[in-house]
Amino acid sequence: MNKQLIIGILYLIALCLPTWASAADIPTLSFSLGESDDPDAWFTGLKIIAMMTILTLAPSILIMMTSFTRILIVFAFLRQAMGTQQSPPNQVLVGLALFLTIFIMMPVWEKIDTNALTPYLNEEIKQSVAIDRAIEPISSFMLKQTREDDLILFLGAAKIDKPEKAEDIPLHVLIPSFVISELRTAFEIGFLIYIPFVILDMVVASVLMSMGMMMLPPVMISLPLKIILFVLVDGWHLITANLLASFKM
Repeated sequence: MNKQLIIGILYLIALCLPTWASAADIPTLSFSLGESDDPDAWFTGLKIIAMMTILTLAPSILIMMTSFTRILIVFAFLRQAMGTQQSPPNQVLVGLALFLTIFIMMPVWEKIDTNALTPYLNEEIKQSVAIDRAIEPISSFMLKQTREDDLILFLGAAKIDKPEKAEDIPLHVLIPSFVISELRTAFEIGFLIYIPFVILDMVVASVLMSMGMMMLPPVMISLPLKIILFVLVDGWHLITANLLASFKM
């Protein structure tokens, strides 16, 4: 009887949903480019569309043009080397990497705010000048972290002569060069992180084999040893300090 009553109530709610939806005063939001003989109106509308597109690409810009990539990859290597499965969870690692990125990139963003954003909002400079000034500190940051070999690779692929000044390198060459340089650096740091944990795994496995405990998984013994070793040497402090040092802060 109770099941029939519940089914009947759900059926009545399903019948009433279209009526409630049509009676509700739900606001609508639309965006369109109407007919206009003024070219400036069309240009303004196109700029709004371009800005909305840039906002959708903001996560990719954050990952590709900041220190986020290196930090997150190093943390992923650390978790794999320790063998702690999903601890710390992905949300914690991504959040920590994000806040470290904000800390590292803060001088760059302060320059952008001082030299580009504030003068543009005060109508002291034009939009094109503001964009050029905003790109300059980001390019300077990426150049400091990019290897010359990677720059030469993409300059050659783009058939662009090597400029006299590094600041003259276009963004479409600088960004991929910066990304693969960051990947190389992150893998180098990850390799150095792996070494002590691999040595500990080998020692534990050798001791267990010498004692005839071949059926006992070495991970059961090495995992708590890795955790206590990492805590005793203040591992998070060391990893963070070396990450900051790798960015030449």
